[in-house]
Amino acid sequence: MLKATKNLLVLKKICLGAALSWTGIILYLCLIKASNLPSVDIVYLDKFVHAFFHFVFSLLWFLVLRFYYKNQSSTKLLGIVFFISLSFGITIELFQAFFTVSRNGDVIDVLSNTTGALLAILVLTFLNKNNFLNKIPK
Repeated sequence: MLKATKNLLVLKKICLGAALSWTGIILYLCLIKASNLPSVDIVYLDKFVHAFFHFVFSLLWFLVLRFYYKNQSSTKLLGIVFFISLSFGITIELFQAFFTVSRNGDVIDVLSNTTGALLAILVLTFLNKNNFLNKIPK
């Protein structure tokens, strides 16, 4: 029993570390000078990147919230995660608009972020309805 508890605590810390690291990576990549990023000539690639960022962001933060709020329903946690992702995406776009010189805030980026978060919510909802989330320890 003690070993299982220790393993659970380690997993909890790994999830939190991964979520915080991913959040930091998103922040860094979205706020650095645009010319420091590699340029690729694929139409709308940046929109897919935004969606991917928030897809992973939502998955990781859902796992973290699940560890810290064991008694909350998955539906409530999914709502919280969606709100956090949406707020984080809007905040980054506002930072780009008002606090950087080489970046611009973009409403379409917010829509891409929202799409990524919604896709994560859909995947997590599917997993929850098929009892896959119950196999992940809380």
